[in-house]
Amino acid sequence: MSEVKLSAETRNEFGKGAARRIRRDNKVPGVLYGHGDNPLHLTLPGHELLLALRTPNVLISLDIDGKTNELAIPKAVQRDPLKGFLEHVDLLLVKRGEKVNVEIPVHTEGELAAGGNLLEHVLNALPVEAEATHIPESVTVSVEGLEAGASVLAKDITLPSGVTLAVDEDAVVLQVLAAQAEEAPEGEESEAGEEAAEA
Repeated sequence: MSEVKLSAETRNEFGKGAARRIRRDNKVPGVLYGHGDNPLHLTLPGHELLLALRTPNVLISLDIDGKTNELAIPKAVQRDPLKGFLEHVDLLLVKRGEKVNVEIPVHTEGELAAGGNLLEHVLNALPVEAEATHIPESVTVSVEGLEAGASVLAKDITLPSGVTLAVDEDAVVLQVLAAQAEEAPEGEESEAGEEAAEA
């Protein structure tokens, strides 16, 4: 997995006013947690952080105040609900070789069996435990030829070496639903019958 280098500065100003000033400078307020240390309040470069977060569970190498280097992964990201810009990010401090629990996106490939069946993602992301510097970006599951009633369990998904499930192995990840027959909404038929009787 790729490692993204970002420069960060420690910050001493807090509250909504301070956060607005930071965002006006095209930066993002954030907090670095982990390993029992006190949370470290940071200011991060907005555009570079936005690009980095396009990769799920991206490994970020933080150069803090030009003095210390830390590795972190995103834990929680707050975006403006309307404009989509980053409002705040929580980062989790990690070390090389350390195992972390993360969720990785589940992608599918292949076509379901004919008949207009629907594929339901019961879990959009699969909880796994992986080494912090080797978190897979996603897993791909073949749904080729699956028929209504079929399901894919967590244990059916092939994980990369060194990655283990952090969810019950019998948890349903995907299931195939039978296509629903189109039915006339209730009431329409009886109304039509009444109109005919009145005429």
